Amino acid sequence: NRYLRNEAFIHTHGVAQAAAMIAMKRGQNVELSVIAGLLHDISRYTTGISHEHGPNGSKMARNIMQDTDLFTESEITEVCGAIYFHSEKKRHHLPFDEVLKDADVMQHLMGDPLDPPTKKDLERCRALAAEFGLAWEEA
Repeated sequence: NRYLRNEAFIHTHGVAQAAAMIAMKRGQNVELSVIAGLLHDISRYTTGISHEHGPNGSKMARNIMQDTDLFTESEITEVCGAIYFHSEKKRHHLPFDEVLKDADVMQHLMGDPLDPPTKKDLERCRALAAEFGLAWEEA
Protein backbone atom coordinates (compact mmCIF):
# COMPACT_ATOMS: atom_id res chain seq x y z
CA ASN A 1 0.00 0.00 0.00
CA ARG A 2 1.59 3.24 -1.19
CA TYR A 3 0.04 5.40 1.55
CA LEU A 4 1.36 3.13 4.30
CA ARG A 5 4.84 3.06 2.73
CA ASN A 6 4.87 6.85 2.59
CA GLU A 7 3.65 7.12 6.20
CA ALA A 8 6.30 4.62 7.35
CA PHE A 9 9.06 6.51 5.55
CA ILE A 10 8.04 9.91 6.90
CA HIS A 11 7.39 8.71 10.44
CA THR A 12 10.48 6.54 10.92
CA HIS A 13 12.83 9.11 9.41
CA GLY A 14 11.21 11.86 11.46
CA VAL A 15 11.61 9.83 14.64
CA ALA A 16 15.24 9.09 13.74
CA GLN A 17 15.97 12.81 13.27
CA ALA A 18 14.17 13.77 16.48
CA ALA A 19 16.04 10.99 18.32
CA ALA A 20 19.38 12.37 17.11
CA MET A 21 18.54 15.85 18.38
CA ILE A 22 17.23 14.62 21.74
CA ALA A 23 20.20 12.26 22.20
CA MET A 24 22.64 15.09 21.50
CA LYS A 25 20.96 17.30 24.07
CA ARG A 26 20.80 14.57 26.72
CA GLY A 27 24.25 13.10 26.14
CA GLN A 28 23.00 9.75 24.83
CA ASN A 29 24.41 7.74 21.93
CA VAL A 30 23.27 9.56 18.78
CA GLU A 31 24.06 6.78 16.31
CA LEU A 32 22.16 4.14 18.26
CA SER A 33 19.28 6.55 18.83
CA VAL A 34 18.95 7.00 15.07
CA ILE A 35 19.01 3.22 14.53
CA ALA A 36 16.30 2.80 17.17
CA GLY A 37 14.22 5.53 15.50
CA LEU A 38 14.46 3.86 12.11
CA LEU A 39 13.53 0.43 13.45
CA HIS A 40 11.06 1.25 16.23
CA ASP A 41 7.86 0.54 14.25
CA ILE A 42 9.19 -2.26 12.06
CA SER A 43 6.64 -4.75 13.41
CA ARG A 44 3.73 -2.37 12.90
CA TYR A 45 4.70 -1.59 9.32
CA THR A 46 5.59 -5.15 8.28
CA THR A 47 2.60 -6.89 9.88
CA GLY A 48 -0.01 -4.13 9.96
CA ILE A 49 -0.68 -4.95 13.62
CA SER A 50 -0.20 -2.25 16.25
CA HIS A 51 -0.92 -4.41 19.31
CA GLU A 52 2.36 -5.35 21.05
CA HIS A 53 4.36 -3.80 18.21
CA GLY A 54 7.08 -2.67 20.64
CA PRO A 55 7.96 -6.14 21.95
CA ASN A 56 7.46 -7.74 18.53
CA GLY A 57 9.51 -5.05 16.82
CA SER A 58 12.27 -5.51 19.39
CA LYS A 59 12.64 -9.15 18.33
CA MET A 60 12.66 -8.22 14.65
CA ALA A 61 15.21 -5.45 15.21
CA ARG A 62 17.44 -7.83 17.16
CA ASN A 63 17.50 -10.27 14.24
CA ILE A 64 18.27 -7.51 11.74
CA MET A 65 21.03 -6.01 13.86
CA GLN A 66 22.61 -9.41 14.56
CA ASP A 67 22.50 -10.34 10.87
CA THR A 68 24.47 -7.24 9.90
CA ASP A 69 27.44 -8.02 12.20
CA LEU A 70 27.81 -4.25 12.69
CA PHE A 71 26.76 -4.00 16.33
CA THR A 72 27.98 -5.34 19.65
CA GLU A 73 25.60 -7.36 21.80
CA SER A 74 25.33 -4.48 24.26
CA GLU A 75 24.41 -2.05 21.45
CA ILE A 76 21.76 -4.46 20.19
CA THR A 77 20.38 -4.86 23.70
CA GLU A 78 20.23 -1.08 24.20
CA VAL A 79 18.43 -0.41 20.89
CA CYS A 80 16.04 -3.33 21.29
CA GLY A 81 15.22 -2.33 24.86
CA ALA A 82 14.21 1.14 23.68
CA ILE A 83 12.09 -0.36 20.89
CA TYR A 84 10.48 -2.80 23.32
CA PHE A 85 9.34 -0.02 25.67
CA HIS A 86 8.68 2.84 23.24
CA SER A 87 4.89 2.53 23.42
CA GLU A 88 4.87 2.72 27.22
CA LYS A 89 4.77 6.52 27.28
CA LYS A 90 3.38 6.83 30.83
CA ARG A 91 6.18 4.76 32.39
CA HIS A 92 9.79 5.83 32.72
CA HIS A 93 12.64 3.54 31.75
CA LEU A 94 16.36 4.00 31.08
CA PRO A 95 17.49 7.41 29.73
CA PHE A 96 18.23 5.88 26.31
CA ASP A 97 14.72 4.39 26.18
CA GLU A 98 13.25 7.79 27.00
CA VAL A 99 15.00 9.32 23.97
CA LEU A 100 13.05 7.05 21.62
CA LYS A 101 9.74 7.59 23.41
CA ASP A 102 10.18 11.35 23.28
CA ALA A 103 11.34 11.27 19.66
CA ASP A 104 8.19 9.34 18.73
CA VAL A 105 6.02 11.91 20.51
CA MET A 106 7.94 14.81 18.98
CA GLN A 107 7.54 13.44 15.47
CA HIS A 108 3.79 13.06 15.94
CA LEU A 109 3.62 16.61 17.30
CA MET A 110 5.78 18.14 14.55
CA GLY A 111 4.43 15.87 11.81
CA ASP A 112 0.95 17.32 12.17
CA PRO A 113 0.89 20.26 14.59
CA LEU A 114 -2.86 20.69 14.09
CA ASP A 115 -3.57 17.16 15.29
CA PRO A 116 -3.66 17.32 19.10
CA PRO A 117 -1.56 14.77 20.97
CA THR A 118 -3.24 11.81 22.60
CA LYS A 119 -3.91 11.94 26.34
CA LYS A 120 -1.09 9.49 26.98
CA ASP A 121 1.37 11.77 25.12
CA LEU A 122 0.23 15.07 26.65
CA GLU A 123 2.60 15.00 29.62
CA ARG A 124 5.55 14.23 27.35
CA CYS A 125 4.55 17.03 24.96
CA ARG A 126 4.57 19.52 27.82
CA ALA A 127 7.96 18.32 29.04
CA LEU A 128 9.48 18.38 25.52
CA ALA A 129 8.16 21.89 24.88
CA ALA A 130 9.77 23.08 28.10
CA GLU A 131 13.04 21.20 27.51
CA PHE A 132 13.48 22.58 23.99
CA GLY A 133 11.94 26.00 24.56
CA LEU A 134 9.12 25.36 22.10
CA ALA A 135 6.16 27.71 21.97
CA TRP A 136 3.62 24.90 22.03
CA GLU A 137 0.09 25.56 23.15
CA GLU A 138 -2.42 22.92 24.05
CA ALA A 139 -5.56 22.86 21.95
